Amino acid sequence: MPLQLTHDPLAALSSPRRREILRLVWSKERTAGEIARAFDVSWPATSQNLRVLKESGLVRERRLGTSRLYQADRRALQPLEAYLRRMWARDIDRLRLLAEAEERKRSKS
Repeated sequence: MPLQLTHDPLAALSSPRRREILRLVWSKERTAGEIARAFDVSWPATSQNLRVLKESGLVRERRLGTSRLYQADRRALQPLEAYLRRMWARDIDRLRLLAEAEERKRSKS
């Protein structure tokens, strides 16, 4: 049975701290303790962020004895990549149009 996601992946990525956690576990599996030590926040705050990332499907958790190890699930980000690329391209086009309109206003002055 597939994992039932309880958090929207885009909403999970809206937090700068969760994006930083994702960067930490992008290419290397790390323990929850290692991740927590990278931030100047409480363990419960780090734990909550890890839970959101896990429940959004962006990270996988593996238990090894009493440790929990986390690593980014790159496959989970693939569907988001196309969406983010389209959004970025649309925003770049909008920025270009705004810059051109501003330049036209300046030239007329």
